[in-house]
Amino acid sequence: MTDETDSGSGDAATLAERVRDGELRLHELEDHADADTAAAARRLLVEEDSGASLDAVGDYGFPAEAADANIENMVGAVQVPLGVAGPVHVNGGALQGERYLPLATTEGALLASVNRGCSVISAAGGAAARVLKSGMTRAPVFRVEDVVEAEALVEWVRDNRSALAEAAESTTSHGELEEVTPYVVGNSVYLRFRYDTKDAMGMNMATIATEEACAVVEEETAAELVALSGNLCSDKKPAAINAVEGRGRTVTADVKVPREVVESRLHTTPEAVAELNTRKNLVGSAKAASLGFNAHVANVVAAMFLATGQDEAQVVEGANAITTAEVRDGDLYVSVSLASLEVGTVGGGTKLPTQAEGLDVLGLRGGGDPPGSNADALAECIAVGSLAGELSLLSALASRHLSSAHSDLGR
Repeated sequence: MTDETDSGSGDAATLAERVRDGELRLHELEDHADADTAAAARRLLVEEDSGASLDAVGDYGFPAEAADANIENMVGAVQVPLGVAGPVHVNGGALQGERYLPLATTEGALLASVNRGCSVISAAGGAAARVLKSGMTRAPVFRVEDVVEAEALVEWVRDNRSALAEAAESTTSHGELEEVTPYVVGNSVYLRFRYDTKDAMGMNMATIATEEACAVVEEETAAELVALSGNLCSDKKPAAINAVEGRGRTVTADVKVPREVVESRLHTTPEAVAELNTRKNLVGSAKAASLGFNAHVANVVAAMFLATGQDEAQVVEGANAITTAEVRDGDLYVSVSLASLEVGTVGGGTKLPTQAEGLDVLGLRGGGDPPGSNADALAECIAVGSLAGELSLLSALASRHLSSAHSDLGR
């Protein structure tokens, strides 16, 4: 704080005037007032310049200071309606029992659909869910002279994994380097680092750790770092490598629904759902060259990401899922496998008050015991929620009730 601030120049109107006069820039306001006053000053400026009213945006329910690490030039908050589906019984490797699933969305009928799926899953005794693989990736790209140097770098990496691990892990008390996989394209060499980041989503952790490891590569080899991210990670973009190798949590959930439950609650048959899934989610997606072989997994992933403080842009990878359905002993078996679900229960948006409450609904705020178990449990809950959504939507399509459901709910 400056003496000028202490003398009373920190109120919103005065701050806004100083920005108009060119004395201050928008991002400097927190240096001259508390975070809420700074946000109010920005609202005044935006309202004046745009003619918009930001009364609703400015009516938020947490101190602006709580969002310091999550946003710059804050003017307020956008409030997304939050609902719950369930409770649904989760038979997970990290979580056992009934849970309400918090979902934030503006899409009408989504909660009703997922809720129906949850009730069917619980009537079937619950859904099983398991995290099958875990690891956050970062893939820097290096320049080498030619393919001979590329081969030398690949061999060096394979022979010096311990040195890379020592450097990377020196930056964090939690992350552990699991593997480094080289990929060569001409005189470009990509090193895909994979880390166990425990209960953190871990993107920042992986980036900082990889930067330290890259310094060792440059010191010990002829390679030159071009970029800390070479897009082989691959973050926030649809990518086949994530569909195959996974990123974040690779998690699967499944359920076997008795025929009588399918017929009485979903108003269709196991045969109809299984055929529809094959023709729509598998064949139709293949014809479209889709990376997602599912009906609407992105809906649940996005809604639970918003509700629990995840990085919403990573819905791109999170929706990279395959849904299967088959008739088994006359009943309906359905599964959903999410290859790259990037989630955490510490850090990032999980610290915001409303998102922390979303994690509290699941009983998963903060670090788990053992470390990593809370993030695993969150992944399992999202997978089960996605399974509920798939089961409900496929059944609505099979029974030809999709449009009528939206019509009945006035959507």
